[in-house]
Amino acid sequence: MTLDQAAILQATNLTFHYPGQELFSNWSAAIPAGVTLVRGGDGRGKSSLLRLLAGDLAAQGGQLEIKGVRLDEQPEAYRRQVFWVDPRSEAFDQMTAREYFASLHGAYPGFDDTQLPALAEGLSLTLHLDKKLYMLSTGSKRKVWLAAAFAAGAAINLLDDAFAGLDKASINFVVKMLNQLAGDPGRAWVIALYEAPEGVGLAAVVDLGD
Repeated sequence: MTLDQAAILQATNLTFHYPGQELFSNWSAAIPAGVTLVRGGDGRGKSSLLRLLAGDLAAQGGQLEIKGVRLDEQPEAYRRQVFWVDPRSEAFDQMTAREYFASLHGAYPGFDDTQLPALAEGLSLTLHLDKKLYMLSTGSKRKVWLAAAFAAGAAINLLDDAFAGLDKASINFVVKMLNQLAGDPGRAWVIALYEAPEGVGLAAVVDLGD
């Protein structure tokens, strides 16, 4: 990763290990605007890295900064600039998709409701908006998280295995949205995948190896 681009998120000397598994030691990167791919094989730390960048997992060393706001100094202000939801989360299962979207206004002041109808249509979610999330398939739940990310207006958007469980039409829609949003100089999209997604223009790649 080059450090000369205007970074939206700067990671400096990030260190994180699980017991018996060394993942990151003094890892630094500058995440630019646009789409950054975090690629790697199973167990290489893709999901862990996204959780670290989100402030959802505590690093053992180093610091994270988004547009001058440091996680260690202003954790709430930092997290307000990050959209992240663990795709396996069951925390919102008792909400409908519509209630989940409404719940995000407090966390994301820039959340844009006017985008939701087009996002729901593009992701084939319209018929599911009033169902509780526990009733949805894995793929449909992921569509809810994706729609929320696209509407949230956050500076940093972290998507873990964004295409898993999606039908072809929805994959094409997500690719179109990512390419469209990549032009915003104030927002970064970090997607964790085993390989580069077809058709998505990348600003940077973080390769964690196989």
